[in-house]
Amino acid sequence: MRKPLTTALAATFLALGLTHGASAATTDAIDIPFARFTLPNGLTVVVSEDHKAPVIAVSVWYHVGSADEPQGKTGFAHLFEHLMFQGSENHKGEFFRPFELAGATDQNGTTWFDRTNYFETVPTTALDMTLWMESDRMGHLLGAIGQKELDLQRGVVQNEKRQGENQPYGRVDERISANAFPANHPYHHDTIGSMKDLDAASLADVKHWFGSYYGAANVTVALVGDITPELAKAKMLEYFGDIPAGPPVARQQPWTALRTESTRDTMQDHVAQTRIYREWNVPGLGDADAMQLELAAAVLGGGKTSRLYERLVYKDKFADGVTVGVESFALASQFKLQVDVKHGVDPAKVEAAVADEWKKFLKEGPSADELARVKVNTKASFIRSLEKVNGKATILAEGQVYRNDPGAYKTDLAQIEAATPASVRAAADKWIAKGDYTLTVTPAAKDADFSAQDEMEQPGRATLAGRPEAKLPPKQEFKTVASNIDRSKGVPTVATFPDLTFPKLEHGKLKNGIAVVLAERHTIPVVQLQLLFDAGYASDQGRKLGTSAFTMAMLDEGTKELDSLEIARRAERLGAEIGAGSGLDSSSVKLNALSSQLEPSLRLYADIVRNAAFRDADVARIRGQWLARIAQEKTQPTGLALRTLPPLLYGASHAYAIPFTGSGTEASIQSLGADDMRAYVRDYIRPDNATILVAGDTTMDAIVEKLNGVFGDWQAPASAVPKKNIANVATPAQPRVYLMDKPGALQSLILAGVVAPSTKAKNNLEIQTMNGAFGGSFTSRLNMNLREDKHWAYGAGSFLSNAVAQRPFMMYAPVQTDKTSESVAEILREAKEVIGAKPLTRSEIDKIKVGDVRSMPGEYQTTGAVLGAMNGIKLYDRPDDYVQTLKPRIEAQSDAAVQAAAKEVIRPDALTWIVVGDLKKIEQPIRALKIGEVKVIDADGKVAR
Repeated sequence: MRKPLTTALAATFLALGLTHGASAATTDAIDIPFARFTLPNGLTVVVSEDHKAPVIAVSVWYHVGSADEPQGKTGFAHLFEHLMFQGSENHKGEFFRPFELAGATDQNGTTWFDRTNYFETVPTTALDMTLWMESDRMGHLLGAIGQKELDLQRGVVQNEKRQGENQPYGRVDERISANAFPANHPYHHDTIGSMKDLDAASLADVKHWFGSYYGAANVTVALVGDITPELAKAKMLEYFGDIPAGPPVARQQPWTALRTESTRDTMQDHVAQTRIYREWNVPGLGDADAMQLELAAAVLGGGKTSRLYERLVYKDKFADGVTVGVESFALASQFKLQVDVKHGVDPAKVEAAVADEWKKFLKEGPSADELARVKVNTKASFIRSLEKVNGKATILAEGQVYRNDPGAYKTDLAQIEAATPASVRAAADKWIAKGDYTLTVTPAAKDADFSAQDEMEQPGRATLAGRPEAKLPPKQEFKTVASNIDRSKGVPTVATFPDLTFPKLEHGKLKNGIAVVLAERHTIPVVQLQLLFDAGYASDQGRKLGTSAFTMAMLDEGTKELDSLEIARRAERLGAEIGAGSGLDSSSVKLNALSSQLEPSLRLYADIVRNAAFRDADVARIRGQWLARIAQEKTQPTGLALRTLPPLLYGASHAYAIPFTGSGTEASIQSLGADDMRAYVRDYIRPDNATILVAGDTTMDAIVEKLNGVFGDWQAPASAVPKKNIANVATPAQPRVYLMDKPGALQSLILAGVVAPSTKAKNNLEIQTMNGAFGGSFTSRLNMNLREDKHWAYGAGSFLSNAVAQRPFMMYAPVQTDKTSESVAEILREAKEVIGAKPLTRSEIDKIKVGDVRSMPGEYQTTGAVLGAMNGIKLYDRPDDYVQTLKPRIEAQSDAAVQAAAKEVIRPDALTWIVVGDLKKIEQPIRALKIGEVKVIDADGKVAR
C-alpha cells in the first residue's frame, strides 16, 4: 500500500528544511503515486489519486510536435492544435463552451517541439462530459473540419505570430533555433512556423496529419485528482476504446548536434537596450548529464546570488539583469545565457566579464554552499508545483511521453541529490566549454520597419551529416473495443456539481494590535503570509511617481545587519520565498515558508519588513534596473497603453492618474532617494496600517505566538497615516481618440476605457457577470467576433481592474495592422449593441453564472488561491463567509440586473481610445471613423499633434 500523498510531502518538506551542512535527505519521500495501463487500442493512461478537492485534471498528450513537420510545412502541428478546438463531428461549435458551463479551470492546448497537449481541470461530476469531448475530437474530427474552419484558424495563428513578433525581442527564439541546430535538425525551425508555410497549409494536409499522428496508440492521457484507477480504466475504455490505434509513428532520435566552434550573430529590433544571448546545444531529457547542467545553470545565473548576477549586476555594474537556464526537450536541450546590458556599457566588457566567470566555473565548479542552496530550492520549487492536480498531471504525462516512465521525475531528483561539485563541473566542462552561438540584439532606429522580415529569413546553420534515422516502435497488435456510447445524443449533461470546501477564517491580534486573519489548510506543510498595508500605487499621490512600488522592491535589498545577497542566501537555505510589492490600492510583503522552518523564516521576514536600510549602492542598482524597466514598457504596446490611459481616464488630481504599471516616470525615479523611501515607510509601512493574512499549515495560537516574537514590539510613529484622494471622477462628455506611433508594427493594439463602479459596489457580481459575457471569457462576444469570426486578432476581450475607488473598464484587441480601423468599428458596434439593440441574452448570462459557481472547487485548490481570496475580503470590506456564500448570490442575479450593469459600465459615448500602431498606416482610416477628436501622443502621453 502506498503511503498517502500528504504524508510523503510532509516528509519531503521536513527533509528540505535541513540546514546547510546536514546530511542529504532521500528523495524517496517525494512521491506522486500512480497507476498505469494501456487500452487494447494502444492508448496509455496514467492515473494518480488526489482527493483533497472534488476535481480531476485531464491531460491529453499526443506524441507529435513541430519536430515532426516535413520541409515546407512549418507551423502545421500548432495550426492543427487550433483546429482541434473548432468542434467535432458530434459536437458542432466551440470546444470550450461545454467546459465553461461545467466550471472548468486551467484549460488550454499547447504545441511544442515534441508534443501537443490538451488539458483541463473539471469538477468530478464533469468527468463523463470531459472524456466524451476529448474522445470525440480524437476519434471524430475530420467530418467537422472544412475550408472555412481551416482559413479561420490559419488567420488566428498568423495573428498569434504577429502578436509575438510585435513584442520587443519577439523574433529572437526563431533566430536562435535556426542558428543553434543544423538545417536538417527537427528543431531548426520554431513551432509557430513561417507565414509562407501557414498560407500553403491545405485540407489535405489536415487529413494527413490527423491520420498519421492522432491515433490512439500515439496518445497518453493523465488523470489526476478525485478519481480511482478502477473508475479511470472503466471510463477510458468506455469513451476511447473504439478509437483506432492509427499507424505506427516513427520516433525522432536524440541528436544534440553539438557545435565545436563558436559563432556570432547580430540583429536589430525595436528594443530599449542591448541584450546578449548565448546558447549551447546540450543533451535532452533523461540524459545522465541533464540534471547536472540544470544545477550548473542555477549556480551561474539562477538568481541574484548566482555567479554572473553577482558579478555583472552587483560588482561590475555592467548589466540590469542576467539569467542562465536550460530549455529541456526530448532530442536535445538548449543551455541559454541572457544579459540585459546596462545603457551606455560596451557589450564587449560584458562578454569579457562573462567569459571570466565562465572560465572560473569550468575550472573550479560550484562551491559546496552554492550547490546545497540550489538543491534545496530546486526541490522546494518542484514540491510547490504539485499542489494543483494539473501540475502533477503534467509531470506524469511528460515522463510517460518522453521517457516511457511517469515516475521519471524521481530519477531526476535522485540525480540532483547525488550531484557533487565535481560532477557538476565535469558536465559543464563537457558541454558548455565551447561551441556557443552568440546573438546580440541592439536597438533599431525608431522608424525601422521589420514587417516583411518573415519573407527574408536567414537560413541559419547549414545541414550537418549524421542525423539519426527516425525509428518505428516494435510491432504491436492493437484492437478496438466496441463502445455503447450513443454519440448522436450529444455531449453528456452534467447534472450535479460538488460543493466548495473553503476554510473558515479565524481572527486574532498581536500584542501591538495588528490584526491576524488565518485560514487553516493542512494539505501540505507550507505556511503563506501576507502583511497587507493600505497603500499601493495610489499612495504615490503627492510623492514622486513610483515611490510605492520602488520602496517595496527595496525592502529585501538590505537591512541594518544584512546585505541584499545575504538575505537571498538565507532565504535559499531555508527554502523560503519572500517578496514585497504594490498593487493599485495596497502594498504587501509575502512569505511562503516550509512549516519546519517557519520560525527562522519569520525572523528573516520581519527583519526585511522592519529594518530596510536603503543603502545608496543598492538604491543606485535598483534605480538602473527600474529605468530600464520603464524603457522596456515604452517599447511594448500593452505597456505603452497602460502607462498612458489611466491619467487620461482619471485626470491629474486623482490618485489613480498614474501609469498602472506602477513604475513611475524616468524623472521621478531619477530623483527618488533614500529619504523619500524612509518617509514612505514611516507613513505607510507601519503596524497601525497593517493586517497579517495567514493561510496554510498552522493554528491561530501557534502563529500568533510566532508573530508576536517578531512583530509584537513593533510600534507605530506618532504621525497619522496619510489619506489618498480616490474621489469619484466625471466621465468625458464625448469620446476621445489617442494614437501612438510604433513604426513598422505588425499589429495595432486597441485599448478603449471608461471608469466603472468600484469593486466594492453592491452590484459587483452583476458587473463581473456582464463583463464575462461581453468580453471576459473565450466565448464572449468580443472574442468570438474579432478572433473566431473575423480572425483579425489572436484574442480580444474586456477586463476590469479591481479597485477600492472607481475602477477602469477596458476593452482591448491586438489586431493585424490592415484591420485596425475595422476592428475599432467592430468594438464600438458591440459596445453600442450590448446596451441597446442586442442586450445580453439569458443563455449568455447563465453561461457565466454557472461557470463561476462550478469552477470554484478548481479555483481554490491551492493555499495561494485561499490567501488571494482573503486579500479581497480585506481590501473590499467583504464578510468572512464571502467565498462560502458566493454560490447563492451568483445564482440570484437576474438577467435584468446584469443587463442594467452593462448600461452602467459600457458607455460608448464616453470611451477614451488609445491605439498603438504604425501611424502612417492607421491614422487616416481611424480619423475617417469620426468617433471622436483624434490626437497623436508620445510615449509619455504628451500631445504631439
